[in-house]
Amino acid sequence: MSLTIVGLGPGHIDDLTRRAWRVLETAKVVYLRTSQHPCVPDLPVGAEYRSFDDVYDSTADFEQIYNTIVERLLTAAATGDVVYAVPGDPLVGESTVTRLLEKAGDLKIEIVSGISFVEPTLRLLRIDALDGLQILDAIDLAAMHHPPINPDYPALLGQVYSRAVASDLKLTLMNQYPDEFTVHLVHGAGTENERVETMPLYEIDHSSHIQHLTSLYVPALGNMSSFEQFQEIIAHLRAPEGCPWDRKQTHLSLRKYLLEEAHEVLEAIDAEDPDALREELGDLLLQVVLHTQIAIDDGEFRMGDVLSILNQKMIRRHPHVWGDVSVDGAQEVVANWDAIKQREKGEKRKSLLDGVPKGLPALLQAHEYTAKAAKPGFDWHSVDDVIAKVREELDEVLNATDDEHRAEEMGDLLFVIVNWARWLNIEPETALREANAKFYRRFRYVEEAAAANGKPMEDYTLEELDAFWNEAKAKGL
Repeated sequence: MSLTIVGLGPGHIDDLTRRAWRVLETAKVVYLRTSQHPCVPDLPVGAEYRSFDDVYDSTADFEQIYNTIVERLLTAAATGDVVYAVPGDPLVGESTVTRLLEKAGDLKIEIVSGISFVEPTLRLLRIDALDGLQILDAIDLAAMHHPPINPDYPALLGQVYSRAVASDLKLTLMNQYPDEFTVHLVHGAGTENERVETMPLYEIDHSSHIQHLTSLYVPALGNMSSFEQFQEIIAHLRAPEGCPWDRKQTHLSLRKYLLEEAHEVLEAIDAEDPDALREELGDLLLQVVLHTQIAIDDGEFRMGDVLSILNQKMIRRHPHVWGDVSVDGAQEVVANWDAIKQREKGEKRKSLLDGVPKGLPALLQAHEYTAKAAKPGFDWHSVDDVIAKVREELDEVLNATDDEHRAEEMGDLLFVIVNWARWLNIEPETALREANAKFYRRFRYVEEAAAANGKPMEDYTLEELDAFWNEAKAKGL
């Protein structure tokens, strides 16, 4: 008892291999995944050809279709030798074949290769597959939100069998490629009716030629736009023939740069400048990749470890997206996140506050401490209680008798003001950054106004400088 799986090629009977012809010629019964293949009418006579078209007609659920075909074939193979013929090559886009291989057990399976849709597509497009061509299933991509494609290399997406698939597919691809990016729809590659349509990505679902033998070729985006290219650059910089400065760095030596880049990202966000944000996010990503490459060089971990842990964490902490948990709004999402995080970290942390990074800016750290402490109920009953505490701490600053005591009380005052901001739903770090930016704008106006009158600032009275300040304020600076 055996199962022989034959590839029928892309369409024309001349593309059927001699070996495949001999198998079909000597078979008594040949099971066809579908009779809707151009070469079927020209197959060797003598065998009884049985198709699974009735399975396709009975349901639109591909999982059920494939499982039914596999079960029928395994049942038939249990009583005798079976030949199963599929379009193209058995191991290119053939879900039934991969499932047969998984479930075959002791059943002997022989695979007779065929020409897939890939080879005639390469001929039509005049491209070499070894130039980094990525081959994927359009149906899988259409169900995603971001394409698993390295954009520095081309991609060939098979099974764009309907305009509905093309519509979902383009939305996924447009998360990485520009809407106007030029792509190529390939129809019926290897058949007498083969053709190539060139168009912008956003138009692919408008094509009237899409059918079950349609695929999509996406050229390389280029311009060094991939994460993999970035990793290559950083690895090169750290290599023996790379840059002496980069090779010298350690996790500790880079610490200040990580903080600087994070604050420059915040500055771009505060300025609402998308061009600056794009650049500053790149600089911040540089720190992440450089730290990871140092870890690779030191044998600590690899980028795959970083991404794997992060991906698993995101899925684990969003059970309302990847599970069966229901939530009512963003507040409940945060509560669930914290609960899951606490379960994960519970054995490692002695305090709720241990989850707040020690390296945060003091203002933000104070806000996070008070927010964490408030969750189990360690908080004032009303905002009036907080205001009373502010007044109390202000009095203690005013009544302090020495510098050390005064500094301590000033810290307490700042801390309770942060608590007050939390009660008012004000993020104090952002509020102070905006106040700092406002001070900068107004002080710059004072400097320019003073210079315009030909005198250094030191030669003005405070009242005159205050007048310039009030002018800036009146101008909305």
